Amino acid sequence: MTDSAMTLREQKRWETSHRITVCAQALTAAHGLDGFTMEELAEAADVSRRTLFNYFPSKTDAVLGEPPEIPEAAVDAFRTGGPHGDLVDDLTELVRIAMSVKQPDRDQAQRARRILAAEPRLLAAAHQRFETITIEFTELVLEREGADFGASRARLLLRLLLALLDVALDRFTADDDRTLVDLFEEQLRDARALLA
Repeated sequence: MTDSAMTLREQKRWETSHRITVCAQALTAAHGLDGFTMEELAEAADVSRRTLFNYFPSKTDAVLGEPPEIPEAAVDAFRTGGPHGDLVDDLTELVRIAMSVKQPDRDQAQRARRILAAEPRLLAAAHQRFETITIEFTELVLEREGADFGASRARLLLRLLLALLDVALDRFTADDDRTLVDLFEEQLRDARALLA
């Protein structure tokens, strides 16, 4: 699913969510995480307080933004051994899909990296989010590959892919003009060559 495949309602929801996150990051950059209230965030994002809480339960969640989404059809294809029949290729495809549904914005990614470096609570929350994703995908890998694959092996694979994504994000925020997907795929090729 690409942005053009989003329904009008999904597009509007994404735009509102994105606007809230951009405002939350701008307020955090200017005043720190404790330097503004949810009411001030709602006003800055031009939404009601109720709407704000419907999108994000806390300032931390608003600053981090919505996690990437993967359409259920792609997850179902992965569960059944697709789309390519190779575990690493298929996990990589899920990463591509997650990044292509809502293309990351370079300026926002740069600002988010600076904020995370300055706000330890946000860094801890981001780390927890990645840990949650790792747990969810470990279960998905084991569902697909079977328990004999091993939970620790699945976690290792997922952590390696997340590390490659983090390196790609570093390059993306360093003004590399390629897309985050292209940079991730390059890191994966380099890792495969190194580990071959």
